[in-house]
Amino acid sequence: MSAAEHFLVITQIAELRRVIAAARKDGHRIGCVPTMGALHAGHISLFARTRQLADVVVATIFVNPSQFAANEDLSRYPRPLEADLNACREAGVEIVFLPSVESLYPPAFDTWVKVEGLSATLEGEIRPDHFRGVATIVLKLFNIVQPDSACFGQKDFQQQALIRRMVRDLDVPVQIVTCPTIREADGLALSSRNAYLNPAERRAATVLSRGLRLAEVQLRGGNPDVAAVRENVRLLLAAESLVHPDYVAVVDPDSLAPLEQPQSRMAVLLAARVGSTRLIDNCLIDRHSSEPSTLVPGP
Repeated sequence: MSAAEHFLVITQIAELRRVIAAARKDGHRIGCVPTMGALHAGHISLFARTRQLADVVVATIFVNPSQFAANEDLSRYPRPLEADLNACREAGVEIVFLPSVESLYPPAFDTWVKVEGLSATLEGEIRPDHFRGVATIVLKLFNIVQPDSACFGQKDFQQQALIRRMVRDLDVPVQIVTCPTIREADGLALSSRNAYLNPAERRAATVLSRGLRLAEVQLRGGNPDVAAVRENVRLLLAAESLVHPDYVAVVDPDSLAPLEQPQSRMAVLLAARVGSTRLIDNCLIDRHSSEPSTLVPGP
């Protein structure tokens, strides 16, 4: 199935299932990249990784209303559809699934997926129903596409951890692959919401990756005081007048349980408002790895 000859944009669930069934009959493996559109180089890297795992790459583009709170940016979330379709075509995606809200949330829809524990901390504490919406839509897409593998970005660290747990607990037969965060040259993690930043906010936003780098240097350097490291990062973020930190956390990368003592593998997660735009970022720290940091040098 050549992407150049068979680039399909499908809006109907039944049609997608028919096409997927035909691909499977031909012996093809199916890979899926769920997105909300506004595609950037981070998404393109997910398509490339999926290509290594599957014969047919399915990108889903759906701005999921159930993961937005009433005061969040659902109505203004960027939706550059033509640019997104061109990006998918150029990246070698075979199928783009563009479902309507009505098809995925029909009248009287009232069945939800909730991953206990992982849904309640960090982002879940600030956005209480967010992960219920994420888990529900991802499981629905998995049921529709029935992929062999699905790729997610590390930038949404809590999301990929939650999806891994959901897949494990509900015996969903899909391989979840987490791909590295793609960054700008100055360290800012790529995000569709970066488009909201004005020039001054864009410059200030680089403090997020610098904060992560500070945590990485201190934790890999053997600082035993995790609370002090968290506070040092928070103070660095807060020193930027346009940046208002929500949280800085040092956690176990699998359970997301907060750490009070360093361990061999850790994840540092942070969230902050830059102007009116809320951004998240994270890094994984392996104290025994000699791999160079992917973050820009800290202060």
